[in-house]
Parts: sequence; C-alpha cells; structure tokens
Amino acid sequence: MSDDGKQSPRDPGRLRVVFMGTPDFAVPTLRALVGAHEVVCVYCQPPRPAGRGKAERPSPVQRVAESLGLPVRHPARLKDPADQAAFADLQADVAVVVAYGLILPRPILEAPRLGCLNVHASLLPRWRGAAPIQRAIMAGDAETGVTIMRMEAGLDTGPMLLAGSVPIGADANAGTLHDALSALGAPLLLRALAGWATGTLPATPQPTEGVTYAAKIDKAESRLDWSRAAPDVDRHVRGITPAPGAFFTHGEDRIKVLACTPVVEGRPETPPGTVLDTAPTVACGEGTALRLRVLQRAGKAPLEAEAFLRGHPLPPGTVLG
Repeated sequence: MSDDGKQSPRDPGRLRVVFMGTPDFAVPTLRALVGAHEVVCVYCQPPRPAGRGKAERPSPVQRVAESLGLPVRHPARLKDPADQAAFADLQADVAVVVAYGLILPRPILEAPRLGCLNVHASLLPRWRGAAPIQRAIMAGDAETGVTIMRMEAGLDTGPMLLAGSVPIGADANAGTLHDALSALGAPLLLRALAGWATGTLPATPQPTEGVTYAAKIDKAESRLDWSRAAPDVDRHVRGITPAPGAFFTHGEDRIKVLACTPVVEGRPETPPGTVLDTAPTVACGEGTALRLRVLQRAGKAPLEAEAFLRGHPLPPGTVLG
C-alpha cells in the first residue's frame, strides 16, 4: 500500500510462487525463493512417524517453511477435486517442485500461469526417476548436474530450461553429491525463473537419445556382492552412502562399509569375500580386491578400519557374507 492509501503497483519481476518439496535437498531452493519472490504456500509430504516413540515428525521443508512464517499444506494426495480447487485458488504464477514425492495430476500442472518448474538432480534425459544421484555414482558417470524443466504428465520428460553440471570425484558419495547439487539447484532455478517469466528463456525438448531411468534404491541393494569387480563395489558403496548404506555380515554382525578403495591387481587366488590381510583388504571378482577404510557396526559410531579392528577383528582368511 502506498502513502496515499492506494494499492501499490505489483513488481512485475516478483512472482506468486507455490513451492512443493519435502526433503533437505529442497531447502536451499525454498530459501532462495523466499528472498526473491512471494511464496504464497508451501506443499510437502505429511509428517511421518519417526524415532523410538514413533512421534510424527515434520519434513525438513515443513520445518523451514514454518520457521519462515509460510503457510504449509501437506495433503496425502492431490487427486481430490477439493485439493485441486484449493491449489488453483492460490492464483500462483508458477509452482516450483523439488523432490516433492507426489505425482502431480494434470489440473495441478495446468493451474499456475507459467506452469510447474522442476529442479531435477541429473543432466536430463539421463537418470529420469527417483534416485538420480545414487544411480549416477553407481554407474561410474564422470559428471552429473541439475536440470530445470517444465513439468508435464510423463516421468521427468518435460522440456528443459537450464542445466548446470558438477564433476563426480573419485571419493564422492551420495551424501556429498546431494549437497553439491542442492546448492547448485537454488541459483539455477532463480535464473531459469527470471528468463521463463519474461519469455527470454525458451524451453527445449529433451533429446530422444541417451534416456536412462534411475530406479528407486531397493533394500536388497544394500548387501554387498563381493563377486563384482572392486571398482564396481566401490561405486556401489559410494552410491548408497550415507543411506541406506552398504553392508556385509560377519557372524551375527551386520557391518556397514562407509569408505573403501579398490585394489585392481595382484591379489591371490581366493574366493570373493575372503579377507586377505590386516588392512583389511577383501577379495572381489575379476582378480580385484577392496581395501575397507571406514566401518560401522549396527548402533555404533563409524570408525576408521584400524580402530574398528581393535574391537572387532577380521582375521585374514575370514570369509565375509
């Protein structure tokens, strides 16, 4: 409102935004939007039971949104016509979607004036789907990134506005890469939003070649397969660290491997899974081996291998499960 009591003209560069996201990955983008635009509502997944008492725990996005004084909604689904009408009543210019966790039906996709823009953690069309960060590491990709796309009914098939890349280092795991991509996504989204709103940034259809799908991580993938070559096992470990984590069994114990190093040549002929020395180094497939560097027993703190072995020895010749 201006000093003379009249309605102040709206800043054409400041958009009415609905934000839709749930996990930590989405938080930097939400914070960036609050500083640049008018976030009229935040949608996230409903609170989930967690901890020993199974008390309902709000998501990271809900906690941050509430701390910023933003209205929060967390419908269990968006197929109800009443929920769709409530969304449309927000009269948003655009919806920004970051790891929300629900499929958006067509009435939601079409409600905002500028559509729904998604911050996706891969260089599309590679790694469409649920676990792009993990699958990029596990596949041995040299780089990945973030793509801003306009959403449509297909799974991550929409046209692209902007993309930014980061290298995947030899020690990168899903946790460190998650943080790098989360930080990259926030400024990239603001740039894309500015160009999209003014019509200066076109949306480019995704290539039809190079499409891959990042399937959700299955619990069965957490158990290490020593018959694979050591570089593959190392990528697998890094791809699911810190969660859900890769493990092997030793007797009654289930032991996580949080860091390791492939040893590609020169191991003796022993069955995969055999502990070769006191490092400890473990025999893998194709004549390779894996040196275990950081280990963790269930309910215990992670330890460097030397400290771990003092309390839980793995003698050479032991065959790990």
